[in-house]
This record gives sequence, C-alpha cells and structure tokens, in this order.
Amino acid sequence: MRMKNGALSTMFFFPAGIFMLVFLVYPIFLLIRDSFYKIDLINPSLREFVGFANYTSSLTSPRFLKALWNTVVYIGVAVGIEFILGLILALLLSNAFKGSQFIRTLLLSPLMLAPLVTGLIWKFMLNDQFGIINWGLYKLGLLSDPHQILWLSDARFALYSTIIADIWLTTPFIMLVLLAGIKGIPISLYESADIDGANKWHKFRYITFPSLIPVATVALLIRIIDAARTFDIVWVLTQGGPGFSSEVLSTYMYKTLTRYGQVGQSSAMAVIFIIILLGLSSFFITKMWSPRKRHG
Repeated sequence: MRMKNGALSTMFFFPAGIFMLVFLVYPIFLLIRDSFYKIDLINPSLREFVGFANYTSSLTSPRFLKALWNTVVYIGVAVGIEFILGLILALLLSNAFKGSQFIRTLLLSPLMLAPLVTGLIWKFMLNDQFGIINWGLYKLGLLSDPHQILWLSDARFALYSTIIADIWLTTPFIMLVLLAGIKGIPISLYESADIDGANKWHKFRYITFPSLIPVATVALLIRIIDAARTFDIVWVLTQGGPGFSSEVLSTYMYKTLTRYGQVGQSSAMAVIFIIILLGLSSFFITKMWSPRKRHG
C-alpha cells in the first residue's frame, strides 16, 4: 500500500517536475552560463569566456550600485507604507459597520488593474502641466503654482513618484491578506481579554498583532520580492530617469541587454539579483517565521 502511494505521488509530481525543469531550472542554468561569457548580441554563437569579469564589473559599477540602492529605497518605502496602511485599513474593516462592504470593494479596485495601466494613470495624474495632483495641491493652498513640482522630471521626486503609484496599486493586497488573518483569530481570545479587563490597545498588542505575524510575514515576503522586481510602473513613468535617479535593477538590466547588447553583463546582474532575493527570502523564513520562535 505504501509503495502504491509513493508511485501515485510520483505520478502526480512528474508533470510539475518536468514543467519546473524546462521553464525554471534550464533557463537559470543558461543564465548562469551566459554570465561567464562576453556574448555578441547580433551573433550569439560568438562568445568569449571571461570568468567572473562580468560580476566584478557589475559590483564595481557606480550605476549598478545606484540602481541597487534605488531598489532598496523603493522596497523599504513602498512596502513599509503599504504594510502600515494595509494594517490600519484591515483593522478598520474588521469591524462591520454600515457601508463597510462597499468601502472594501472600492479599496480592492486597484488590484483589478495591470501595473502598466496603473503607470499610465499616474503618469497623467503626476504630469506637471495638467496633472490632477499638482492642481489639487494648488487648490488646497499647499503650492503657490500648479506647475511647481515636477514629479516625473525632477531627480528629487522621480523615484518617489513611482513609489506613490506602487503604494496605490498594492496596498489593497496587504489589506486583504491581513484582513483575512484578523478574521481567522478565534473570538474566544478577545472574550477572555474582556474578562481580564484588557483595553483595545492591549488586545491589539497581545492578541491581534502576534496572531498576524505568520500571515504578515508571508504578505511582506511576497511584496518585497514583487517590489524588488518591479518594472512596469517605473518604465512607464520615468524609464529610470531623469538621468539614473529612478533607475532600479530591473530597468537597468533591461537597458543593459536591449540597448547596450551586453548579454553576459545583464546575465551576471540577474544572477546577483537572484542571490540577493534568495538571501532575503531565507532571512524572512528563518528569522521572522520560525515555528520555534512562535511557539517557544
């Protein structure tokens, strides 16, 4: 019986294993292989083995380091604000009130849009000539001129403009995940806390937040990886400009491959990027979602 179960499990896993081998393992193998070569994009068969030269030049490139730093800022600011806003909205919507269903549906509407569409929407809204953001700030008296802030063409604001669009798009995802986590907390815990005389802050600190840690860790991990590989929003809004002020790793790798034709260099940067993401994922799983820490 055990042999039959093992054979059945292998049979069900086999199609998924073949899929992963063809569409995941093999492309990664090609990526790592190409990272050690200097390749002619016009004639890929002409290649020269350069060892770790592509990795060295990437890690010592000021532009790569700038893109890496921009990516870190993008992740930190976007995901941090998204988590705070998502948690606040989830706590508010966890208490049923009149119109809560409608508000929840309205807040989830950005999830129905593709990042490319979101980028186009915010490109018009942040336009310094006719954008509604500057016009609204001007009407509120926060700006002396409706064309005062050049959101997409000023190096000081370009990166944060892309972050604003990302926050608007993906905060509902964090809210939805945390709301599901809150709904899954046993009501008996809160009833016991009421008997002990706990106030709302104590309930949140000792019941709600600790219970949300596993769910929040998964949500944060997904969002960090998603924000790290962001491309559509940045490309539509600024294409990494002005200069390199809003360039992130994904846009820089894309330009390195398509504009400069450096296949080996872009492959090396992609491998470095994957290693960073794997390290980040391992940190979250081992340090922030350890069963031993949660139960011990």
